Amino acid sequence: MSYEYERIATPKAGLRLHLNENTAGCSPKVIAALQGLTRRQAAEYPDYDDAVSATSQRLRVSPDELLLTNGLDEGLLAISIVTLRSNSSPEAIVVVPAFDMYAACADAAGGHVVEVPLNTDFSFPLAAVQRAITPDTRLIFLTSPNNPTGLCIPRDDVLEVARAAPNALVLVDEAYADFAGESLLDDPVARGISNLVIGRTFAKAYGLAGLRAGALIGSPATLAPIRRVVPPYSLNICATVALVAGLEDLDYYNWYLDEVRASKAVLYDALDRRRIQYWPSAANFVLARFGDRASEVVEALKARDVFVRDKSRDPACPGCLRITTGVVEHTRTLVDALEEIL
Repeated sequence: MSYEYERIATPKAGLRLHLNENTAGCSPKVIAALQGLTRRQAAEYPDYDDAVSATSQRLRVSPDELLLTNGLDEGLLAISIVTLRSNSSPEAIVVVPAFDMYAACADAAGGHVVEVPLNTDFSFPLAAVQRAITPDTRLIFLTSPNNPTGLCIPRDDVLEVARAAPNALVLVDEAYADFAGESLLDDPVARGISNLVIGRTFAKAYGLAGLRAGALIGSPATLAPIRRVVPPYSLNICATVALVAGLEDLDYYNWYLDEVRASKAVLYDALDRRRIQYWPSAANFVLARFGDRASEVVEALKARDVFVRDKSRDPACPGCLRITTGVVEHTRTLVDALEEIL
């Protein structure tokens, strides 16, 4: 079986609530920084010192524990290459439902993808993951908060998985950790586990999806072989200056986190009124089960220029739609549309 990323339509107009983007856009300070770029900067290979310094300070890690990547996707691919290219039958465990890029990267690097489903209530299947670990396991993808459920993995479960697979690298994707308010980066025990790497992105809370900036955090020794497969000028100059500016604007960052929290409350209230099942989310989106009407709702919203992610045909979350919850005004527009449709 081969795997690839499901490319989703990106409409030029309308309300995009289907890709978990920052619906407010980036900080105005990011635009100012981009407008300040000179012709000379565009002509030279970028220097990463300022971006590494700003990111390491913001994430409270040392620079040698940090590797900047062209979006977190590049980090996922680099890790897959390093862990799966040197074994005759390497295996990568993916807990599903999950971000498509885990299986796509593992498959592209020559690994055999082993899927482990979440429990029926979408809780983390610790025992099943432990049973799936074999001598050939070289990579385990975990996501906290999970995409698409929005649920966090208990910290102790992550540590148990890492300890149960000493010959594998465990990648914990924390793409949505800004919204959750918790991160393994703040856990000294987790940071001391050498086969644990944490992935972060600046696409969501900071609104830099179009500029492509991500990071891997781990011990210097663990990151060393990964650094060797990441191109030397992976981030372009626009991404480097935007990253510094975005990280510095904490007022804008905190405002957007508040908008996301308020948006989820608005959507929860609407779903409760309609008795539609959903899962309280620690991320910037909500997974809701519309059952047999899921595709109908997607199309009806699309006709109103509102776009949500149809996950209803995924056997791991049948009948479900994933809805981005960003700016409150946008969420209210969605809710009004849902009221008309339902």
